[in-house]
Amino acid sequence: MKVRVLGCGTSSGVPRIGNDWGRCDPNEPRNRRTRSSILIDSGGETLLVDCGPDLRQQLLDAGRADIDASIITHDHADHTHGIDDLRQLARVAGRKMPLWARAQTMAGLESRFSYAFSGHRYYDAILAPEILETNDRAWGGGRLRFVDQPHGGITSLGIRFDQDDRSLVYAIDFHDLTEDMASLYAGADVWICDCLGLKPHPTHAHLDAVLGWARELEVGQLWLTHLDIVMDYNHLKQTLPDWAAPAHDGLEIEI
Repeated sequence: MKVRVLGCGTSSGVPRIGNDWGRCDPNEPRNRRTRSSILIDSGGETLLVDCGPDLRQQLLDAGRADIDASIITHDHADHTHGIDDLRQLARVAGRKMPLWARAQTMAGLESRFSYAFSGHRYYDAILAPEILETNDRAWGGGRLRFVDQPHGGITSLGIRFDQDDRSLVYAIDFHDLTEDMASLYAGADVWICDCLGLKPHPTHAHLDAVLGWARELEVGQLWLTHLDIVMDYNHLKQTLPDWAAPAHDGLEIEI
């Protein structure tokens, strides 16, 4: 099982438009962050989690076009507005791209991107939608499990993937840890976790909370993602415990 962090930034990325780096050192290339997304490779299959507006460049940087399916965690713009780039992935695969999401998320996507689902006068549909109605499914060399996370006034999809005796959790865009989340995430070997900044936020997790949860859940390795401009890479590396680290665009993790 292998994971590539395509992007680990917030909805505005780092730097923000206007060359605003905040507290991030512009001379540290790992501070340059595109919108959050990952690839998971297992059993000869590749799963794309979210398709933000930077997807084209992220896949070019990764040298990847061989995607078997995609999951959308929720329908916010920074996680969905690269959906048109799935057209090229479908072309490479020679079939519609399977797209998995909760019913509410799928309804939002079909409303905003109807052409991708139903086609247009000159273009065929590019997506094969599948609503995730259960919290468990086989995929790759193991199993995916899902939980709904509180994200302000909506929910996002938390994901755990188990293969043999190894486990990965990807928990993006949430502000509190529920009992269902804790039960699913406990004991994970790798947790890639939302961590917007240093202070509490109404829709995202913050550093002290994430470190506390990781200790309680006894995860093996914590990687911080969805990092804003207050989260300097080297400062975090120097201050975090040895079982935690900031992610960066292009990070690859063997599990």
